[in-house]
Amino acid sequence: MKIRKLLNATALMLCAHAALAAAPVQPAPPGWVLDWSDEFDGKALDHRKWVEELGGHGFGNNELQFYTARKENVRVEGGNLVIEARREDREGKQYTSARIKTAGLFERTHGRYEARMQIPRGQGIWPAFWLLGADCKTTGWPRCGEIDIMENIGKEPGIVHGTIHGPGYSGDQGFGGPNSLESGAFADGFHVFAVEWEPREIRWYRDGILYHTARPDLVKGEWVYEHPFFVILNLAVGGNWPGNPDATTSFPQRMLVDYVRVYRRAGSAAGAAAGGGAGGKASAGK
Repeated sequence: MKIRKLLNATALMLCAHAALAAAPVQPAPPGWVLDWSDEFDGKALDHRKWVEELGGHGFGNNELQFYTARKENVRVEGGNLVIEARREDREGKQYTSARIKTAGLFERTHGRYEARMQIPRGQGIWPAFWLLGADCKTTGWPRCGEIDIMENIGKEPGIVHGTIHGPGYSGDQGFGGPNSLESGAFADGFHVFAVEWEPREIRWYRDGILYHTARPDLVKGEWVYEHPFFVILNLAVGGNWPGNPDATTSFPQRMLVDYVRVYRRAGSAAGAAAGGGAGGKASAGK
């Protein structure tokens, strides 16, 4: 009898796990249609959707990591993308991490870009979810445009930032706004970060809360957001903005991404500019 109960309990658990794995994507927000997504349910990074960006040149911000494509730094497990920063020597750098992008694979103009993420913590730790103009290789940064959907620096555990960078308002002069938790740290759990990018307006959301808006009349320079962009996820270590890790910073640090979803306005063209941009190495940071 005990064995039968144990088998029945095991069967119920397996069914529950199977149902969870097969759970459908949540309905699109009103007025939006799902256009592209990665649910990270496989066993490895999907190279039909992402390419790893390699290097350790500081990415314009004097960052300290060397980005690799090793499974120690970037992998898919437990239904999440895992980007892991490690304290280890590589190519003259003292840290390794990963940066992935959809350049050359998925690039579009406008849409709702959304990710459910749990970010890491610690002084000098800099996770980011952002968009970069697909013409960055030919026009350069910041003329190509940059839309930072979510950035956090470890010394501000309860604050995330949404920012755009363009000609006349880039770097520490970018046009942005912060969002703060009422209590606790963003690293304590998963949160949903999104932008709704439409003609001549971009809106930032955290867990459904609108906290920042950009329009051409608000920026002190040229509006450069009416052409295709691609998606980037990365975890930087150190740099001009967050500062370097110190004795309080533990490693490894992991950024977990449950999903990335891109929606288009209902009635607009699907898959706009997919695989169509320059897709070159960005001079922008993070």
